[in-house]
Amino acid sequence: MMKRSKVVTVAVFALALLSALGPIAGRSALAQCPGDVVPTGNVNAVDLGEMLATWGPCGGCPADINGSGSVDGADLGVLLTAWGPCPPVVTAVTPTSGSTLGGTSVTINGQYFSSFAQVRFGGLPAISVQYVSANQLVAIAPPSSAGWVDLTVTTTGVAVRPNAFNYVSPAITSVSPLFGSTSGGTLVLISGVFLNGTTSVLFGGTPAASFEQISATQVIATVPSAKFGSVPVQITSDAGSLLAPQNFTFVSMVTPPWATVLESAPDPAIVTSPTLRQAIQATGLPWRVRDVASQVEFVLIPPGSFIMGCSASLSGACNSDESPPHLVTLTNPFYLGRFEVTQAEWVRRMGSNPSLYQGASYPDWAQRPVEQVSWDTVMNFLSPQGLRLPTEAEWEFAYRAGTSTAFHGFQGYVDGSNNDDLLGNIAWYNASGGTRAVGLKFPNGFGLYDMSGNVSEWVNDRYSSTYYASSPRVNPSGHATIYNRVIRGGEFTEGPADCRASNREQNFPSSSFSRRGFRAARNP
Repeated sequence: MMKRSKVVTVAVFALALLSALGPIAGRSALAQCPGDVVPTGNVNAVDLGEMLATWGPCGGCPADINGSGSVDGADLGVLLTAWGPCPPVVTAVTPTSGSTLGGTSVTINGQYFSSFAQVRFGGLPAISVQYVSANQLVAIAPPSSAGWVDLTVTTTGVAVRPNAFNYVSPAITSVSPLFGSTSGGTLVLISGVFLNGTTSVLFGGTPAASFEQISATQVIATVPSAKFGSVPVQITSDAGSLLAPQNFTFVSMVTPPWATVLESAPDPAIVTSPTLRQAIQATGLPWRVRDVASQVEFVLIPPGSFIMGCSASLSGACNSDESPPHLVTLTNPFYLGRFEVTQAEWVRRMGSNPSLYQGASYPDWAQRPVEQVSWDTVMNFLSPQGLRLPTEAEWEFAYRAGTSTAFHGFQGYVDGSNNDDLLGNIAWYNASGGTRAVGLKFPNGFGLYDMSGNVSEWVNDRYSSTYYASSPRVNPSGHATIYNRVIRGGEFTEGPADCRASNREQNFPSSSFSRRGFRAARNP
């Protein structure tokens, strides 16, 4: 180990050199201030004292800056070169994009920031800079042209983060759907970038009946009544006037090319709610149709919003995966099978019948729901015919048909019920003897049969027990990666709790049981 006299000599020499040179400038902002042996944000006499106190062999010591296993002249050289305040280091920028109009609040994380820090976006000074701590700044981006720019933080040194922030021009990117009834009422999702501060939505110069800004990228508007024809869609926001790339077309009625119309307008005896009837007619699509290829009968489910999740019955509590209840908005109309897919419909397409409840013992087998079909096999039936499964949110919205109770409404109880004893009016449950022919119980307020009981139904979503805690408000489609798929509706062997509107089940997509089937959906 170095003798004490030599240590003192080194110390005196180092201090004399620093006194002569003054503060050291020009250090790289990418360095993590290696001379700051005792972390204070400054390389100073405290660090020098620590180095001298541990001079000599000392593996792992903070003062062994170069990791040689010894505190020596090489480490001292690094410390002297780094003498003075540590230069800033930028480690993260959030968000990484903002409007060309400026005003985006940007959080800058890093090290060695000071209260007099300056921030520039591509050479332009930030509108304002807030010092939060030595590790964080908040800067308001100035206006600029579109494109990526460097972000620079200046304190006692300079830190440059290349291509750290992307200026994007506000714009409307899409409108969905692109047509609706001349009577108005169609719910339209307007998507874009930086739609902040939306103050008006116009369809051909006529204000929307109502609108709501969901986020900086989504606005939902209710179309006004108008004459037949195509009109521009325009938003006024913080960015000024934005014009959609597609026009919206007002129509009297559009029949899907794949369908035969059975009933154009919803039957008031079945769709008893005037609100639901108006929503259906506002789409400009017929209510009840038959798919020409598959012969599956469909009813139209309009766009709308509802509270998805926990609806307990008098004797059936909710499960944890049904919470939290949350607002969901579906922006697109879709067709959903009036009945569960039957064995006859399956055999017509697939040529064989996998069901348990078929044959001479079940003379009405053709009208019973097909079962013992896996999610994977169901895709082989649906996809070639342009059909699909409903999402979990679509299924629950269709089940509820405007109600918020555990069980959907029916004749005499149009607002639904939480009474388990009334379930037999709409569902086959707690039963033996197998499935039953479809459509023998009361339908719900959209005209859908057997949404509770008979066979449980595959839906499209992947299952997550915690999905509701973070699911999107608009058009949720399930977890992105989990393997198992969601099952809804309950089955004929189960009790009332399993047949509730919000009850969720799940299984492997390759699994099949004699109590599980499905219901087809189709886009218009």
